[in-house]
Amino acid sequence: MDFRDTADQATWRDEIRAFIKENRPTRDDAPPTREMARNNPAQAKWRAALAARGWIAAAWPKEYGGAGLGVMDQFVMNEEFAEARVMNVGGMGTSMIGPTLIIHGNDEQKKEHLGAILRGEVVWCQGYSEPGSGSDLASLQTRAVRDGDDFIINGQKIWTTGAHNADWCFMLARTDPDAPKHRGITYFLVDMHAPGVTVRPLVNMGNLHHFNEVFFEDVRVPARNVVGEINRGWYIGTTTLDFERSSIGNAVGQRQALEYYIRYLRDNRTTGKVVNTHFVQSELADRWIEAATAKMLSYRVITIQAEGRVPNHEASIAKLFNTELTQRIARTAMKMIGNYGVLTDPEVAPMHGRAPVSYLGSVSATIAGGTSEVQRNIVATRGLGLPRA
Repeated sequence: MDFRDTADQATWRDEIRAFIKENRPTRDDAPPTREMARNNPAQAKWRAALAARGWIAAAWPKEYGGAGLGVMDQFVMNEEFAEARVMNVGGMGTSMIGPTLIIHGNDEQKKEHLGAILRGEVVWCQGYSEPGSGSDLASLQTRAVRDGDDFIINGQKIWTTGAHNADWCFMLARTDPDAPKHRGITYFLVDMHAPGVTVRPLVNMGNLHHFNEVFFEDVRVPARNVVGEINRGWYIGTTTLDFERSSIGNAVGQRQALEYYIRYLRDNRTTGKVVNTHFVQSELADRWIEAATAKMLSYRVITIQAEGRVPNHEASIAKLFNTELTQRIARTAMKMIGNYGVLTDPEVAPMHGRAPVSYLGSVSATIAGGTSEVQRNIVATRGLGLPRA
């Protein structure tokens, strides 16, 4: 494999780097959380700079406000953004619901929502998982019943990322309980401020709040907010929602986390703040090799896409390896600081508590976005051709 950029790719990479250097928020300006980003002046300036080039939704067609980038150009942009530790600001609006509406939405839905997404006026969340329907999503039980020009929705969603900040939710609900489970499901756009919507926080072991449970009690949703055909929402919900699925941002982030821990080890090897130094050095070497492997898996996925093919089990391999690597890196960091790993108070803990918070947060890495078990099943059946159990 030739890892060198083509002449055009090198020029494009230089353009992105120059843009980041000129426009990126300073460390002091950057908001500490995504939740604060929407109303942060520095972030608004960064968003405006991205929007002026169509880079908020770079993979969208130009007619919808994007830059019409191909998969390789998108990959280079994602890689450079990850290396520079700057984020694109579209969230689920640009990576998930926007592309879905471009493919399946009607003209009214595109007009109402696409511009608002690009202007950063709305935040979206995804209403898929339910307490009894995670990996087997088609078994969902949230009901939507037709009532004139509306549907009335009752049920519950769980693990809904960012629902506490969201204005809108794209969700699946069952509209025909007598149909086979993959049928009778409809795709809805739901106003999160509508009467009957209740959001309750789910705080994880690291005392961080990303997930929520969402309750729908007699929530009226206009029938015009149905995307596609009634009872055919499963096929819309399984659309390839992300234009570029290489996970290069995760792979770069793994290496950056290791760089941080290695610097800490070098700076504190004689201060008593690190333990098991030689053992940890060996583990860090293993983790570094694994981070390089994660990057190669990302390159494999983007190579398949650049050839016009659709990565399937290859994307599952990259996701599986990356998320399990997140847990291995966190465990190595905890071994490095020994008993100090029980401290999470940033005022007194080594690395301001980064290691234990990462360790606790990494538990969800192999669950969110499709469990490791599901990914292994995909690799086994679609990659290796093994029979289903």
